[in-house]
Amino acid sequence: MKLLVACDGSKTALRAVKYAAKLLESLSKGGKITLISVHDDVALSHAMRFVGKAAVDDYLRELSEKDLSAARKLLDKSNVKHDMIVSHGHIAAEIAKAASHGKFDLIVMGSKGRSALKDILIGSVAMRVNELASVPTLLVK
Repeated sequence: MKLLVACDGSKTALRAVKYAAKLLESLSKGGKITLISVHDDVALSHAMRFVGKAAVDDYLRELSEKDLSAARKLLDKSNVKHDMIVSHGHIAAEIAKAASHGKFDLIVMGSKGRSALKDILIGSVAMRVNELASVPTLLVK
């Protein structure tokens, strides 16, 4: 089974990683987890004009690696096969696109991430992923 686990560095996202690892352990065939971190780069488009696209890409990659650090350590400790995807753009759309292109069986993600206030105002990333994805989505509280 191939699981795509969205991870933004929040406690809820880490709980989703733990759940996905336990889910794979319970399957006799095993499987693999791919962690995905997506950062919205719309606000940085203005900065790209001054520092260049490469500098912004490096900054976003550093943020993603920091967000994925605890999840990667947890999976290493649990001996769960995993890799990662780092992307930027519209968060929900990028997660849904990665799930489809990677032929994942399931998307696992926390029900609330770091942007709880934004979620109240414009809707959660989890809701948008669920609407956009052609792959089943499991939300972990």
